[in-house]
Amino acid sequence: MSAEDRARRAAAADRLCAAAYADLGGPEVGVALVAVGGYGRAELAPHSDLDVVLVHDDGTEPGGLAEKVWYPLWDSGTVLDHSVRSVSQCVDAADADLRVALGLLDARHLAGDPNLTLRLRATLLAQWRRDARRRLPELRRMVRQRHELMGEMAHVSVPDLKEAAGGLRDATVLKALVATWLVDAPHVALERCRQSLLDVRDLVQDAAGRAGDRVAPEAWDALAEGLGVADALAAQVHVRELGRRVTHISHLTWRRVDSVLAGPTSPGPRRPALEPIAPGLAVASGEVVLDSRARPAEDPLLLLRAAAEAAERDIVLSPPTAARLAREGRPLPDPWPPGARQLLVRLLAAGRGLLPVWETLEETGALESLLPEWERIRSLPHASPVHRFTVDRHVVETCVEASALIRSVARPDVLMVAALLHDIGKGGLGEHSQAGAPIARAVATRMGFEPDAADLVATLVRWHLLLAEVATTRDPDDRATVDHVLGRVPDAEALSLLSVLTEADARATSAKAWSSWRAGLVRTLVGRCHTWLARSDDGTEPDPGEPDLPVPPEVRADPARVAVTLEGEESGARVRLVSGDRVGLLADAAALFALQRTSVRAARAWTHDGFGVSVWDVADDALDVAVLRQRMAAIVDRRVDARARLSRPAAGRLEPTVAVRPEASRTATVLEVRMDDRPGVVYLVCEALARLGISVRSAHVSTLGPQAVDVFYVQETGAGALADERAADAAHAVREALLATVLLET
Repeated sequence: MSAEDRARRAAAADRLCAAAYADLGGPEVGVALVAVGGYGRAELAPHSDLDVVLVHDDGTEPGGLAEKVWYPLWDSGTVLDHSVRSVSQCVDAADADLRVALGLLDARHLAGDPNLTLRLRATLLAQWRRDARRRLPELRRMVRQRHELMGEMAHVSVPDLKEAAGGLRDATVLKALVATWLVDAPHVALERCRQSLLDVRDLVQDAAGRAGDRVAPEAWDALAEGLGVADALAAQVHVRELGRRVTHISHLTWRRVDSVLAGPTSPGPRRPALEPIAPGLAVASGEVVLDSRARPAEDPLLLLRAAAEAAERDIVLSPPTAARLAREGRPLPDPWPPGARQLLVRLLAAGRGLLPVWETLEETGALESLLPEWERIRSLPHASPVHRFTVDRHVVETCVEASALIRSVARPDVLMVAALLHDIGKGGLGEHSQAGAPIARAVATRMGFEPDAADLVATLVRWHLLLAEVATTRDPDDRATVDHVLGRVPDAEALSLLSVLTEADARATSAKAWSSWRAGLVRTLVGRCHTWLARSDDGTEPDPGEPDLPVPPEVRADPARVAVTLEGEESGARVRLVSGDRVGLLADAAALFALQRTSVRAARAWTHDGFGVSVWDVADDALDVAVLRQRMAAIVDRRVDARARLSRPAAGRLEPTVAVRPEASRTATVLEVRMDDRPGVVYLVCEALARLGISVRSAHVSTLGPQAVDVFYVQETGAGALADERAADAAHAVREALLATVLLET
């Protein structure tokens, strides 16, 4: 597929339309058949429809000519999007609807009066230029709304080649912006990307045998073959890279539009004013440029200085300036001088201004001179669907998030560089954090960090997943959990940095990755670890104990009763249950949430003054406490049998695995359960253990894609951890229970 194929399709359609007009004796004066939109640009895909307008002079009536022209086109099997308008109606429609205006800007003559088509084009273009300052803010809002709805082509799992940010629609908008004469755009780069995207769309439609602009997951293999690249991953990188470049050009051009609209409106030539901002640098028309004193070949810090100034001011780093600095700039020595490292940290900590500047560094090749390792992750898709960005964009977003948290750490320079490098090990074989640590140490050393600081950067990269994984799968009050973390994180400074990096990484991943409940778990774990690190000089170990919660009077009067309280949480709820302590109490509570079909995110249970207390973080934010109390009473009284509501597992379920983790606790036996994510798992485990007379001290629930990873701390009643044989029996009983039953679909 190529531009020649599209031109041939357009030429064939032109002949068909011209013949339909001529065969019916269409007038040569006062009426014209005009192609608009993609057909007007002669960019027909294999299954494109034809957008045509029958235009007539205001004083001319085409009569029944339109239908006579449309019928032979319909009879040929052509899909037609048609209208009939006078010249003044076209002008009014363009004034009323931006989409119509954009389509008519590409009007092209097909048949009839060519002078009428020429006059229409000239009138519409003059109107577009005259009203540009008034209409561009509306166009900007329309573009932003589309981007919010469709996402970025470089990152969404099913990219839309036309409507997503960085797609063909944006390329059309950019051409319209240039047509205003208010701003310019890099024509050669834009046209190259646009033609490549059209090639991709042709391949997608040809393979699917129908019109469409979305690249479904199953289409990447065929697309790779059509593009002549190695595999589906290479095809994804190619397409997403095109979207990234169009997005960069779009961001740059709209920044220039904003600068023009904010400037003076008086006509006439104006010389751009240069505002000096740093040695060798100035701001002109809202962009960081070189001034007359700049000497790129003599100043190795000039590129980083320009990037940091642009990012901190949240203005454009002029692409020609970045390209010149990459081409002519003096390379940084190895190791970098302290000033270079300070400028890099300023750039990374600039907040939202970092993203467009980083895009410019990438697109102009300037980034390669600063961080050649970046190519490892450039445009690399994430394997996990939880991530909303490609790996490289996720890293930049992590820096943006970390920049808002640097006041809470003693070494913000280490934090920002660790945020930049935390996923640098992706794209290869093996575990990415382990692969990334030596790379991060080498890069930090090249950047001029002292050995201890370079080791700290490597430590943060190596263990950047540690806190989130442990907090969601282990009991923070168990000394073995704390030992597990502190055996990998050497001191309080590293722990504080790792805590902030964990939060920034999660926030950059998706909203769900740093929910209030997950944030609370991580902060609790970090607090426990800091407590152990700050233990007293006499060597005594602090006892975190259990929360001292008051027992409701009605439960003290009747320990068989269960008190239920409900607190609203962000995107969920926290439910607390208190009753007389007994084996099976946690199973009854889990049955409550199983029957409610509510996903349990975390659970904790303990004994207080002879009473059993459990706290449940659940995903449902629409729970009714009265309903919960009624159902819990029915379960305790055995008027409702949760097991009777269960059936055989459905075909295709992931087979459960149950493992004993003896290293995870000194005071309890830890069972790790992995299976498909669905309601009722916690109940099934607790109920199986209750039948064996085993007490569940706490449950920790986590979901990784379609798989649930649930960890249960269990004990003999009043006797601590289970013996080996007893632990094996418990694991077997839990696995059998999970294999036997799932909740009935309702």
